[in-house]
Amino acid sequence: MKFEHFAINVSDPRGMTEWYVQHLGLVVVKQQEQAPFMTFLADDSGQMMIEIYTNPADQVPDYRTMHPLVMHIAFVSADPAADKKRLEDAGATSISDDVLDDGSHLVMMRDPWGLAIQFCKRANPLLSPQ
Repeated sequence: MKFEHFAINVSDPRGMTEWYVQHLGLVVVKQQEQAPFMTFLADDSGQMMIEIYTNPADQVPDYRTMHPLVMHIAFVSADPAADKKRLEDAGATSISDDVLDDGSHLVMMRDPWGLAIQFCKRANPLLSPQ
């Protein structure tokens, strides 16, 4: 099996789409212009997507109050410190900035809607390069 996407119910899918495209380099693969504003965003490999939407069939979780260990979206980063600064300037907030014993650098932040996002520079990458 291969991952296609991970879906999340959010309060502002249009605003999040714009922010994730502009600041994280994601690409809109498919987008619905009317409710529930289903939008598929692909990473730069084109191999993984997140889907964001607002579906009133269930509640939008209060991501801001959720501990980032409950759920977060992690991105590979060549320079987590630079990404942290750049994203703080774009409205994200810092949660933690850790360098592990093996030299991996992990930065945890919240996007402007409170969703936890992580930037990882692993000493030993977990994914094979495409």
